[in-house]
Amino acid sequence: MRNIKLVLEYDGAAYFGFQRQPSQPTIQAALEKALSRLLNHSTRITAASGRTDTGVHAAGQVVNFKTASSMEPDALRRGLNALLPRDIAVREAEDVPAAFHARFQARRKTYEYSIWNDPVRSPLHAARTYYVPFPLKVSKMRAAAKKLQGCHDFRSFCAADPSGKRRENTVRTLSRFEVRKQGSLIRILVEGDGFLYKMVRNLAGTLVEAGAGRLTLGELGGVLKVRDRRRAAKTAPAHALTLLRVDY
Repeated sequence: MRNIKLVLEYDGAAYFGFQRQPSQPTIQAALEKALSRLLNHSTRITAASGRTDTGVHAAGQVVNFKTASSMEPDALRRGLNALLPRDIAVREAEDVPAAFHARFQARRKTYEYSIWNDPVRSPLHAARTYYVPFPLKVSKMRAAAKKLQGCHDFRSFCAADPSGKRRENTVRTLSRFEVRKQGSLIRILVEGDGFLYKMVRNLAGTLVEAGAGRLTLGELGGVLKVRDRRRAAKTAPAHALTLLRVDY
């Protein structure tokens, strides 16, 4: 059996996240349907680098699957792109060692969260940005990001898992946390060794509160220490989040 790695790009607006769900359209279901049709046998994804939530996008989601097919990776990529919906594409396909696992071997992930900060909403940016009409001070957002960068217990930024499971280890390391501004567009880039459920969206919501002057650095330090989700800011909307890259 060959082990094939795929790098996916998708617009998640029409999907209930990556992971297969009964009676709901998901990225995994669409991909497995195309794979099964192309390879002429039932094919399931072995692993994905992570489960993007409902409405979340990806520029570099990584998955792997097993197959006995002899189809060349480039032909596989072209065939899948001919069968997949227009909002999902395979950017890369390659053979990888049998031990490769898209989730367990991921060393770090990079996400981008986009905010449209202007008194006037933008119809052109609405589908991919969080609209914040009140002024945000980027300097305060950067200071908050700097305080959160590094190794911390991020339990206060972890939403309750829908499966009901409670994570025992909530310590993560953010190696990069940047806030960039170009006109009315604010982009938050965060890179880490792993992320808790809805953690990036909770971090983005926290930076909005800091930028609005409603959360001080001292209060933010307290949020980290108490390890209580109720003390952190509200979760920012999913449609403005994109998984940019996964490194192995």
